Amino acid sequence: MKSLSKASKQLIQLHVNGETHDAVVRSADTLLIALREQLGLTGAKRACENGDCGACTVLVNGKSSHSCLSLAVEVVNQPITTIEGLLDSPVSKAFVDNWAIQCGYCTPGFIVNCHSLITTHPNADDQLVEEWLQSNICRCTGYEEIREAVHTLLASGQKENE
Repeated sequence: MKSLSKASKQLIQLHVNGETHDAVVRSADTLLIALREQLGLTGAKRACENGDCGACTVLVNGKSSHSCLSLAVEVVNQPITTIEGLLDSPVSKAFVDNWAIQCGYCTPGFIVNCHSLITTHPNADDQLVEEWLQSNICRCTGYEEIREAVHTLLASGQKENE
């Protein structure tokens, strides 16, 4: 990290979706702000900004993380995956095939979280799926279709990383 001014801005490198990007951030900038305003990756949504809704979910080191709660400077040199990195993934296709998309605002966060669920627990049971889905909120109440998308993918045995 390189300090750019007395205003505590720093030049950092973020490894997002397999590419390394330079970003100039304040020490208080969240990962969500850096992704959206510095890198132009707007898939992670700005919503509650306190970790309740999951619209900003990304993967850091392969684990679901609310980017509104992480500082950008905390994730330097860690692999980050956003919804833009999962556009052609099996879970994205399952969401489309099962109409698990309502207004679409929460969809990126759900897809990223479900990708992490299926990658981490390829044999997840109903209870585990329910627990994981509780970390995201859909204001349009499209939970049944989202649940069906996850179960369709789990039943197919399709690995997310294939």
